[in-house]
Amino acid sequence: MKIADNCIVFMNYTLKDDEGQTIDSNVGGEPMPYLHGGNNIVPGLEKALDGLETGGTITVAVQPEEGYGPVIPEAIQTVPKEAFGEIEDIKPGMQFQAQGPEGQVQVITIKEVTEEGILVDGNHPLAGKVLNFEVEIMEVREATPEELEHGHPHMGDGESCEH
Repeated sequence: MKIADNCIVFMNYTLKDDEGQTIDSNVGGEPMPYLHGGNNIVPGLEKALDGLETGGTITVAVQPEEGYGPVIPEAIQTVPKEAFGEIEDIKPGMQFQAQGPEGQVQVITIKEVTEEGILVDGNHPLAGKVLNFEVEIMEVREATPEELEHGHPHMGDGESCEH
């Protein structure tokens, strides 16, 4: 059973940075499901998994352009402390949700707090970074009509994906 569009894939993964430090992993827990072709995971990883089968493993370095994108300098700016209203004791590394330019939820990270204001970064924390994945495919099955309609996996039985 090969991974192709409209399949539900269950995988175990470890994500490391270029220094070999683990950023995220689900190894030892439940496999992570996603809808292949549904933009549920970063494009570079999805492309690398195309055609793999249950039991397959892969190590892949996803470049920023096919991961979380390059760092956008305009997304880093100083805002007045008043922009955070009643929130006190703001420190570097804290994250907040803000409304993006098109109304979407955007996570901002505090970079620095000075007398002049608060330096915030609206880039994804992994923007500009190479994403080093180690992946094991645990299961591949065909997506149900409901999963295709919703654009993500549901937990339930599906047919085998035989592409």
